[in-house]
Amino acid sequence: MNQHWHWQTWQNYSYLTCDLLSPWQHGFFTQEFYPRTPEDLTSIWRLSYPKGLPQVNASDQDTASRSPITAYRVKQIHGNLVLTPQEITDTLHQHHLADKLAEADAIISDRPQQSVWAASADCTPVLIGDVVTGQVCAIHAGWRGTAQKIVPQAIARFLDSGSEKSALRIAIGPAISGKMYQVDQRVAIEVSQTIMPDNNLEPEILNKLKQLPNAPILDDQLSGKVRLNVPRVNQIQLEQPGINLEQIAIAPYCTFQKQDLFFSYRRTGEKKVQWSGIVSK
Repeated sequence: MNQHWHWQTWQNYSYLTCDLLSPWQHGFFTQEFYPRTPEDLTSIWRLSYPKGLPQVNASDQDTASRSPITAYRVKQIHGNLVLTPQEITDTLHQHHLADKLAEADAIISDRPQQSVWAASADCTPVLIGDVVTGQVCAIHAGWRGTAQKIVPQAIARFLDSGSEKSALRIAIGPAISGKMYQVDQRVAIEVSQTIMPDNNLEPEILNKLKQLPNAPILDDQLSGKVRLNVPRVNQIQLEQPGINLEQIAIAPYCTFQKQDLFFSYRRTGEKKVQWSGIVSK
């Protein structure tokens, strides 16, 4: 389960990388980096190529030095809107909000040397790259965004840009695990209907999903409650339109349980986040 995932260090701080995304500078950063911003974290890549990231030749280094990496983030609202950096700029200009953040939950690059970021503290961060075009995307997929199929929305943006499904590589980062995430059955049903939409018998949909391999729904001791595996739901949402399992990796770390590494809103109620980001090529 850990085969795709590798811990890197920067000044004794740890962050996680996925070998599916090895062509890109990327990282799922831990709470140790708090309160650094995406701009701060991007500068780590601008200054050095940490162990585990791809090395570049001299001409590539010259190009990188001439082309500063620009960081992009949004105000996350638990929706399914995917924006490009140009769309972010246009939105802020249109509404005269130059000093604000655009509202969305995913950013997909439209040029090289753009770092795109998602914040999380139990919600699922997803990083995607196209090995042919170099285009990348960062996604914040909480249960609400997952219920609105934000990850398939991002895949659609890739396809609209000319990507082939077979060229996509998807890393689903550290999030609260299914066995720790207690939710109301109503929430679970809303999310589950994205992967079993033709089932009109709502209580039955949960029972059917409990029978799946690596079930996205688990039993709970309390009546009216279940445990929901949001990363697994996102994986199924990707598999259903034909993305191969070999193109997807799920991080084996639970934000709720790994309190030495990750903030968890469910665990502490604190509004602190860790960042996940990737740089387009």
